Parts: sequence; structure tokens; C-alpha cells
Amino acid sequence: MDARFWDERYESRDQLFSGRPNGVLVAEVSGLTPGQALDIGCGEGGDAIWLAEQGWNVTAVDLSRVALDRAAAAGAHLADRVSWSQGDLAAAPPPVGSFDLVSAQYYPILRSGGSCTVRGLLDAVAPGGTLLVVGHAAPPDSGENHGFDFDDYLHPADIARFLGREWAIVVNETRPRVTPPPEGTHHTHDTVLRARRR
Repeated sequence: MDARFWDERYESRDQLFSGRPNGVLVAEVSGLTPGQALDIGCGEGGDAIWLAEQGWNVTAVDLSRVALDRAAAAGAHLADRVSWSQGDLAAAPPPVGSFDLVSAQYYPILRSGGSCTVRGLLDAVAPGGTLLVVGHAAPPDSGENHGFDFDDYLHPADIARFLGREWAIVVNETRPRVTPPPEGTHHTHDTVLRARRR
């Protein structure tokens, strides 16, 4: 699942995702005071654009140049609030302690070697800041895996185990999706981790 994989996936359609923000992000972030936000795996920019419209200054990162170009075009009216950046979190972790919100919505982190990526996510959260990680709950037994083994990836509950005493877990649960799943998928529930660095 490298940059080439994602570029090809985005190029397969004029628009891969809805362009709307993820429902969990809206539900969990709406009450927070805007500051500096990091949107990991921003795709075509729905979350980053919404955050900027709420007053956040957003650093939006993705592997895919195709997705970033689309996101920048969609968010051109917010160019002073969103910085679009191509990057690989596993190779180049974000700056330490720099963000009031770190959001990773359905961001795939391989279980093998993923601890460095997780540490980078956690370290990026400023004191008093929020970490929000959202994933798909296991899909129903439909054979829907698109060549991926669900168990090969870290999920929000796994990431919760990395949190030490400097963190307060606010949410760590599975809940029904508030928006329809992406076309061609059957995910009915999300797993959600929201934590605050003390």
C-alpha cells in the first residue's frame, strides 16, 4: 500500500470518496477549541477542509499525489488554513508536540513494524491535545477483504495499549456508523479511540 498503489486507486475514479468529513470526526471534534491539526491520510481532503472551515489550521498528509492535488483544488478557498503535504508517516514522523489534534481516520498501520508509526502519531500531540483514531470494525463475514487481512493491521483498541499515564482515554469503543460506508463495502460499525494528552 505504497504511493503508487494509492495513486492508481485514486486514478481509477474521478472521485474515490464523498468529499464530506467523516462522521466520527464531526461528532468528536465539534466541541474542541480550534488550533493546529494534523490530518493523517487525508485523501481527497474532506476532513481537512471541514476542520479548516471550523477554524483549525491544518497540516494534511497523504501518500498519494493524485489525492493531494484533488484535495488542494477542492480546498483552494482555504489555502491560508491548510497545508497539503505528501509524506509517509512510517518514514518521516511528524514534528513532536506540535498539534492540538492528530486525526487518523481509517489510516492503515501494519501490525508488523507499526509501533514506530504509532509512536510518531502519539508524539505529535501537544500537551492538552487530542488524538483521534478511527477504524473499520471487522466487516461482516462476506468475503470482503480486497486482498487484505484485517488482522494484519493495528486498530484503535490496539493503539490504546500504547497510551501511558500521560494520556486520558475519553472514548475507546465500537459504534454504528453515522454515515453510509464507502461504495462496495459493508462496514456497519466503526472503532473509535479518542484520548487527551494530560
